[in-house]
Amino acid sequence: MTSPPQPGLTWLNHAPENAVRETLRHVCAASAWGERLLAGRPFADLAGLLAAQDTALAALSADGFDEAVAGHPPIGRPRPGDPTSAREQSGLAESDSAVRDALLDLNISYQERFGRVFLICASGLSGEAMRDALLARLDHDPAHEATVARAELGKINRLRLTRLVQTPVAVSTHVLDTSAGRPAAGIVVRLAVREAGHAGGADWRPHAEGRTDADGRCAALPPLPGGAVAARLTFDVEPYLTRGSTGTAFFPEATVTFAVTAGERYHIPLLLNPYGYSVYRGS
Repeated sequence: MTSPPQPGLTWLNHAPENAVRETLRHVCAASAWGERLLAGRPFADLAGLLAAQDTALAALSADGFDEAVAGHPPIGRPRPGDPTSAREQSGLAESDSAVRDALLDLNISYQERFGRVFLICASGLSGEAMRDALLARLDHDPAHEATVARAELGKINRLRLTRLVQTPVAVSTHVLDTSAGRPAAGIVVRLAVREAGHAGGADWRPHAEGRTDADGRCAALPPLPGGAVAARLTFDVEPYLTRGSTGTAFFPEATVTFAVTAGERYHIPLLLNPYGYSVYRGS
């Protein structure tokens, strides 16, 4: 049997400690959990990583568990700008207002009874299933409910780590000519990568090349290799800026370098004019 791709495992094993610590914090907010996983690097495979998560979770103190749970928003109220929670709670999208209102009310009852937010591995669950689980768990005694909630945290951590390891890093871009108010078509875009363990600029390795389409987009760049910790986009803007003229481009190239994290998608638009350019991380 062929193992599933694990493009993020190299990054997780070899990326700078601070970058991995921050990424693990978004998986599980308990600092002691993250430090145990950091100390366990490198991991031979996903199974080893998940086993380390199980050990780290089992070792969490009651305070550490509370710290982890506090990093999760209430069911039915994903934090703005938190795509992970929104994705995990996507089953609510088909739920009516009565289910949503019930979840909000039940969440309050749960917090009053147990002193923390209701935690459930919501991936794949409908709003009705979340509501019914919450109702059932309100009848638990505190010790039993703590055991159940800790098990749910383990499921969430495992799903998030699996996604982190198996999801390729994707890069796309979109070039807009702000002086003309239209997309900039036909611009050659080169993508280079720097992999874990290489800190110098001389270690950039060409990865792919594309060209913006009629909408100014370059969306077909291949995923980055698993060990990539930084990417560089170079836009060959001179031919576009000097087309039909004998002038020269003040900036013949526009270059942007950015750090990358396993499992993320990076859309980097370029706003271009003859005497300047700006970039930002889009969505």
